[in-house]
Amino acid sequence: MSSTGLRVKELLREKGWTTKTLAEKTGMSESYLTHIKNGTRRWNEDSLRKLAKAFEVTPIDLFAQQRQRTDNIENQVTMPESIDVPLKVQVVPVVSEIPSNPSPYNNQLMQVTSGCKDMFIPVLNRADVSMFALLVNSNHLAPVFEKGDVLIISPETRTTSGNIAAVEYGTDALIKGIMKVTYTEDFIVLESLNTKQPPLALIRGKDHFRILGRVIERHQKFVD
Repeated sequence: MSSTGLRVKELLREKGWTTKTLAEKTGMSESYLTHIKNGTRRWNEDSLRKLAKAFEVTPIDLFAQQRQRTDNIENQVTMPESIDVPLKVQVVPVVSEIPSNPSPYNNQLMQVTSGCKDMFIPVLNRADVSMFALLVNSNHLAPVFEKGDVLIISPETRTTSGNIAAVEYGTDALIKGIMKVTYTEDFIVLESLNTKQPPLALIRGKDHFRILGRVIERHQKFVD
């Protein structure tokens, strides 16, 4: 099996830790960590999160192949897990507010202005370069999403009835939020995820409404 490209050996040397020490800090077995360290077993999202927390780095800093983020560089690297199926990892910026016009530049700008500078999350096998990762910083989306969750939102993924999406609506003051979207012949119905607000019916072609991106993944309790 080919290497997963994680910098576990390098980080262990920097910290002066043994694999046993890392096992104690992550709650994972020494055997499993040895495989991860040697690239002989595939890591998963949970192990990536635990390793990042133990080493006190962002998840993307665990990868051996890194690219400096600029506005003119494609933020995607290919890390094959096998000969037949390459694993594509895209670096997605974390934001705490929904950008009005998602794009690589605007997402990174919102990342800084919303207090999430240097926070990134790896997303596997997605091609949308305008994706952003929304940090849920309160329980206003409970019970569907909880504080500390990170929602991967894709502007290029089509939203159909019943999907949860980042939306913009309103007249004088535009409102952005995460809502369940239902399409009917004459209306667009927006439902709150916390069930505390009644559904809102917008008239098709009359009321302002935009889909800013569909929620395609949830990383539970990614941030404590």
